[in-house]
Amino acid sequence: MQELIEKLAICVEKGKISRSHPFPPDMKDQDGADEIAAQALKEGIPPDTLLQACMLGMEHIGKQFSQNLVFVPHLLVAAQAMNTVLKHLQPYLESGSVKRKGKFLIGTVAGDLHDIGKNLVSMIIRGGGFEVIDLGVDVSTQKFLSGIEQHRDCFVGLSALLTTTLPNMQKSVSAIRESYPELKIMIGGAPVTENFRAQIGADFYSHNPQDAIEYLNRMVV
Repeated sequence: MQELIEKLAICVEKGKISRSHPFPPDMKDQDGADEIAAQALKEGIPPDTLLQACMLGMEHIGKQFSQNLVFVPHLLVAAQAMNTVLKHLQPYLESGSVKRKGKFLIGTVAGDLHDIGKNLVSMIIRGGGFEVIDLGVDVSTQKFLSGIEQHRDCFVGLSALLTTTLPNMQKSVSAIRESYPELKIMIGGAPVTENFRAQIGADFYSHNPQDAIEYLNRMVV
């Protein structure tokens, strides 16, 4: 059992999706996340244990990314491997037999169509055991508020890449804070700083995806 779990975590970390997938080269013709997850469930390994293996693999690749030891393509293939496992776990997630740590609602603010940073954060947080509600790009304040109304117990993340859209981020944070003062609000993006976070009253500034998941983990302990 432990051997399968360790193999699954490595597959997620390395981005080994399946036996037929050529990446990474040093794992060619080896079983990937798809085969190992199926085998583990067949052998009776609890689904939540498989989710923990995914979380461990994504934690490892997230830390490497934050240290500039790997790059965006490595994160993308790791996320694909993780999503392969989640497909096997979907029935258990929907039934509630596997519990998520919490909900994370995220979007790129109004006027900004960039989504790479948002998507990377979403991948790491999903891999960390959270349900992610992605509102997409160019998200108006009202759309943030409507999303939160449907998921009242969520954490909220706002992303921006353009300096010109920072006022829209401030407007959305202010409205969310006024309507839902108990929610934790995270912000991030190239022009965002810790000083700006303090200025607009958000709870946390995430410099990279790993910072974001570490903050959320502290909040749910």
